[in-house]
Amino acid sequence: MNRVEFVEKIVAAHGVSKAEAGRILETVIDTIVGAVKKGDSVSLVGFGTFKQVARAARTGFNPTAGEKIKIAAQKVPKFVPGAAFKAAVDPKAAKRKAEKAAAKPAKPAKKAAAKSAKKK
Repeated sequence: MNRVEFVEKIVAAHGVSKAEAGRILETVIDTIVGAVKKGDSVSLVGFGTFKQVARAARTGFNPTAGEKIKIAAQKVPKFVPGAAFKAAVDPKAAKRKAEKAAAKPAKPAKKAAAKSAKKK
C-alpha cells in the first residue's frame, strides 16, 4: 500500500475529502517524525513504538576495493511492533507464545522480598 491508497482508505472509512485525508495523514507522519527527531518515543498501544536509537561506530568492509572502512556513529529511527500487531500478522506465533507463557510457572519475587527486608 502506498500513500495514495492509504489516503483512499481514510476517505472510504471516514467520508472526508481526499485533500483533508491527505492533510490528516501528513499531520500524523509529521508528528511522529518530529517527536522521534527530538529523541522522544511515540507509543501507539497495540500498534507499536517509534523511537530513536544510537548506532555505535563500527568497522565495515568495502567488497569492491577489498578494504576495511570506518562507519561513523549515527542516530537512526526504529519501530518496535506491539503485541496486537504481531498477533494480527502471525496468529500462530501469538498462540504459541501464549501457550508457552501459560505453561511456564510464575517465578517468586526475590528482588521485592530482598528490598523489603533491607528497609526493615
